[in-house]
Amino acid sequence: MPFSTLGLSPALCTPLARLGYTQPTPVQAASIPVVLGGRDLLARAQTGTGKTAAFGLPMIDRLVLRSGRPAGVPKPRGLVLVPTRELALQVHTSLETYGAPVRLRVTAIFGGVSMPHQVQALRRGTDIVVATPGRLIDHLQQRTVDLSGVEILTLDEADRMLDMGFLPQLRRVLRTLPRERQTLLLSATFSTEIVQLSAEFTRTPMRVDVSDAQVVAPTVTHRMHPVSDGRKSALLHHVLTQSPREQALVFCKTKRRSDRVGKALDRAGVRAAVIHGNKSQGARTRALGDFKAGRVTVLVATDLAARGLDIVQLPLVVNYDLPLAAEDYVHRVGRTGRAGLAGRAVSLVSFSDRAVLRDIQRLLPTPLEQIVIAGFEPGVVSEPVAAEPIGRRWVDRDGRRPPSGPPRRHSGSRGPGRRSAAPKRAVSGRF
Repeated sequence: MPFSTLGLSPALCTPLARLGYTQPTPVQAASIPVVLGGRDLLARAQTGTGKTAAFGLPMIDRLVLRSGRPAGVPKPRGLVLVPTRELALQVHTSLETYGAPVRLRVTAIFGGVSMPHQVQALRRGTDIVVATPGRLIDHLQQRTVDLSGVEILTLDEADRMLDMGFLPQLRRVLRTLPRERQTLLLSATFSTEIVQLSAEFTRTPMRVDVSDAQVVAPTVTHRMHPVSDGRKSALLHHVLTQSPREQALVFCKTKRRSDRVGKALDRAGVRAAVIHGNKSQGARTRALGDFKAGRVTVLVATDLAARGLDIVQLPLVVNYDLPLAAEDYVHRVGRTGRAGLAGRAVSLVSFSDRAVLRDIQRLLPTPLEQIVIAGFEPGVVSEPVAAEPIGRRWVDRDGRRPPSGPPRRHSGSRGPGRRSAAPKRAVSGRF
């Protein structure tokens, strides 16, 4: 079924073929005719199935081609709300690509960068605004954006926005929009909260569900390696060096741990970049750009990156730490196995993870494959030495290589009023 059979204008279909879009994905085939018909939409689909084109193509068609009005109008007529900066940039890039034949103007609004550049773009005129809720409200308060002309509102990754506590901001933005509008709501789940949100934001929406009750892509294999907490760093290095040219996305539970894991990998000779909420937007953009361009092999991230990262042919996702909620496991591993490609999800699991591990297993259609790696069996305690090897290199806690010869134990000294210092159990990245 070509895109032309869905009712899209030829001005959009012809460039799609040049971009390599020959056949619509299931969510695109089901959603595009609904949006072109003017109906509100509630859609559920797995990540990586083409949801941006599912709402973006018909938005462009309706706002520019069917309206007869030129692109670059003073007030935006389309609004896309997303939960993260990375997703805002991804959607912005996709919409600009789809709308290039009609000279569509798209403005991305998100925090972490200064506002003047965004204000200038809005003043020049824009057709669609892609925004995170917090920064959009900043613009509304300063009256630098006028949403009174919005005809189509899209809530992308709506379930994630609810998880992040954006509901009050969403309601605040909603009050500034015209009552007569089309609303599209896309989510990875149809939870009770999402259904309630749909009832509040939409009017008799057409429901599209192409998930087939499968919450993760069937092309992803899931494997877990039991390991003690203190041996995770060495096991991570072991996993990554099995295919040293293979790119991997590594998830950690905290920003501090992400930084430490990234530094440990760098010291071990693995090219790594780190992305999390404390990084500036410029640093995050550079890290992601280096990863996409292949200049770094491993991207270490917190759950900030679990959604919105569009990485082509990512073969491996590693959970250095399991997420606190089983649903976040689905979002993490959704970065691999996209668009029908094969992918692997590897989790380093300690005894404390057993509860969330059971919850994750309930979401998966097949049992998690459990493989114990020789030398990393849980309960194996390494010698309490000054440093442990990462691969073939020895490093101390500050990344310095010790003098030649085997690592020496720390010797404690007794000072006035002080106890003898016990030997330190230094581990290569015991984070």
